Amino acid sequence: MLFLVCGCAASHPAAVKPSGAPEPLQVATKQDLISRYNRQVESVSSLNASVSMTLTAGSSYTGVIKQYHEIGGFLLAEKPARIRVIGQAPVVATNIFDMVSDGETFQIFIPSQNKFITGSASLPHQSTKPIENLRPQHLTSAIFWPPIPDHVPVLIEEANEEGSRYYVLTVVRPPGERVPSAAEGSGDWEIARRIWFDRSHLNIVRVETYESAGQLASDVSLRDWEVSQTVNYPRQIVLSRPDSDYKLQIEIKKVTFNEMISADRFILEQPPGTELVNAGAAVEPSAPDQRQEKRN
Repeated sequence: MLFLVCGCAASHPAAVKPSGAPEPLQVATKQDLISRYNRQVESVSSLNASVSMTLTAGSSYTGVIKQYHEIGGFLLAEKPARIRVIGQAPVVATNIFDMVSDGETFQIFIPSQNKFITGSASLPHQSTKPIENLRPQHLTSAIFWPPIPDHVPVLIEEANEEGSRYYVLTVVRPPGERVPSAAEGSGDWEIARRIWFDRSHLNIVRVETYESAGQLASDVSLRDWEVSQTVNYPRQIVLSRPDSDYKLQIEIKKVTFNEMISADRFILEQPPGTELVNAGAAVEPSAPDQRQEKRN
């Protein structure tokens, strides 16, 4: 990074001089970057982390954490798709939400609203109630990336944005390959993922994931990389989901990798007396009450 120091006097303006030199750019081939990405994918099978979470945009989380600038919590994840995320209020450490998913279904408990939400992980995120658009598996896909197989076409390019230089790998989805958003794949070649490497250190700093027809599903920024227990990992993850209308920043405070996590820690039972909400149900439970209010 180049820092500039300025100084001036009334009659003799001082010249602006750089106080440092730009970091040298790293050079890598397409195969080098694919190998580097796959090694990162294979290096983590589970994590147990204490985190802080900040909602920076969007409506999906608004009804849950709108009164807090930042919340603490815990994140447990295990390949291939199990995850649990607990958000806690500052200071008092009471739960704001508790979410789990196994990749097939999800459950979310929101104590302040006395609601227990459940549904299919593949359910479209189109509820008129933003709270029902929360999906814990969004975080799974931000943490655990699929490897790049040998037979998959990959393109490489160089990019220059905001004064930084990048290598970008574009992973192509072959015609007919199934994607999560559709029962069948498209008949055309499509972008599956774009993976950005910062050329100053060759760490992965951004992963964009695309659904069918080129729709951007998620945009994940990765910052502050460091090594812990021989695992290279980012301390900050910023997850943006345009279709679900939110951006969530997660900062890892403390973490352990690749330890066995008990299966019961990924189980979330409905607490007695809570309202069960089946996300995606054809008729929402509140609809009769709304009609009654209108008649009155």
